Amino acid sequence: MNTEIAHWTLEQKIGQLFVCGFHDIVPDEQIQQLIQQYHIGGVIYFRRNIGTATQIHHLSASLQDMARAQGLPPLLIAIDQEGGMVSRIDQEELSLIPGNMSLGAADDLELTAAAATISARELYALGINVNFAPCVDVNNNPRNPVIGVRSYSEKPETVGLHGAAAIRAMQAQNVAATAKHFPGHGDTDVDSHYGLASVPHDRQRLEQVELLPFRHAIDAEADLIMTAHVIFPAFEPEPIPSTLSHSVLTGLLREQMGYEGVIVTDCLEMHAIAKHFSISEAAVRAAQAGADLLLVSHTLEEQIAAIEAVRAAVQEGRLSEQHIDVALKRILKLKARRQMDTAPVSEAQLAALLGARDTEMVLRRIAAHSITVVKDEGQLPLRRSVSALEGLVIWPQVIRRTEVDEPARHEVSLAEALSLQGLPARQLAIDVEPDEVERQQVIQQAMAAGFVVMVTYTAAGELPEGQALLTRQLHEQLQVPFIVASMRNPYDLNALPDVKTYICAYENRKYAAEALAAVLAGAATATGRLPVTLNEQYGVQI
Repeated sequence: MNTEIAHWTLEQKIGQLFVCGFHDIVPDEQIQQLIQQYHIGGVIYFRRNIGTATQIHHLSASLQDMARAQGLPPLLIAIDQEGGMVSRIDQEELSLIPGNMSLGAADDLELTAAAATISARELYALGINVNFAPCVDVNNNPRNPVIGVRSYSEKPETVGLHGAAAIRAMQAQNVAATAKHFPGHGDTDVDSHYGLASVPHDRQRLEQVELLPFRHAIDAEADLIMTAHVIFPAFEPEPIPSTLSHSVLTGLLREQMGYEGVIVTDCLEMHAIAKHFSISEAAVRAAQAGADLLLVSHTLEEQIAAIEAVRAAVQEGRLSEQHIDVALKRILKLKARRQMDTAPVSEAQLAALLGARDTEMVLRRIAAHSITVVKDEGQLPLRRSVSALEGLVIWPQVIRRTEVDEPARHEVSLAEALSLQGLPARQLAIDVEPDEVERQQVIQQAMAAGFVVMVTYTAAGELPEGQALLTRQLHEQLQVPFIVASMRNPYDLNALPDVKTYICAYENRKYAAEALAAVLAGAATATGRLPVTLNEQYGVQI
């Protein structure tokens, strides 16, 4: 297609403003229609689109071929590959990138950049040219159900420095990075996938906390910034989410903060939007507010309705074609800057670029530096205090997907890792919300163990009551060493103030489990530092 947009039709221009999802591991009728008839500018992958590395490579190439055949510019092919618990690609053949809070606990900018480099290099090899990462929200609300370990820290400067390091590293590999969720989703207690949150602080506080990481991202020349479906009364007098606010996107981000890159909405099908506005109307209002790219991730009917609504808005005078042209020029500039028309690596080169041994060493190092011993009353290392009896690891089995993260496809055995450290143990999988019957069965088995490691896992908000009850019962009844290890949310300790030993690992993946086992056995010293403050009444220091 001629990049002189004066030659484009209105329909072609508007199509380029949309990023859409579909539901197969090959180009299905939905995405074919969106590219061929509606000229969309980008595609987003979810777990539903992911099979093998070779399949992803073929899928990306097929989609780009389809756009090229229509005379369209190269597609933005995007994914939420934040690392840790938010990883759409989770196959063993790819590197297991750590999540942000693991990196925040390690607190080494070189390691953060190294992880982002590895991730971007592999995404690029798969034909993915946009990562909707890093999350630069400041997680200062323990009850936040959607950010949590997706944040580097509760400290704005720490978040800003790590976010900027990740952005620069990704973009050095020609993968566009996305700072999200502007102006900040960290101090909320509502998941915007399901409801509309508000951050009521005044401008001074928001400047010092929420906005500071985005200033770092702008200084790092982030290619994209993603909006938050969150109300900010200090910036917008109407009770509308920032995604739809001209005051926030244009007045604050563009004019006051000087951002010149691409503004992309979070998905307009999320309930924070869809429960209050039609998705088609939200698309128009987001464009009016200053968004360049409109993300509609799931439903074909909604995707088409949104595209047609923006076209109608131009024809009716609610949006000017000049407004569309400005957004389109930013998008085309991004596609050119990241050389998105360049042919991807060959299939023969693919294997050598994925999961390389040298990258594994880096990722193991990050995990080792992230493990944080929050408190220990003389139980560590286990090696010096356990009996000859086999130990027991109690492991909540994560099988329920959420809108943010999904269960890992690979098995993780902390018990096996402990056994390799000379501490024979077996692993008992339990439900993330064990009922009374299951809790009693677990306690009975724990009474016969030489030591017990209770893994806690909280996907959102507070520790599930079943896990909390089981942990308290074990603490009261066991006479052998009893360790509690949170393998996601460090705030679990707030529900367990009396446990003697509490360790944070921030994610329930392979490298974290192996690093945790080394600390438990005394083969390694925990050097991670808490990125967040736990309830001070429990004597926790950071």
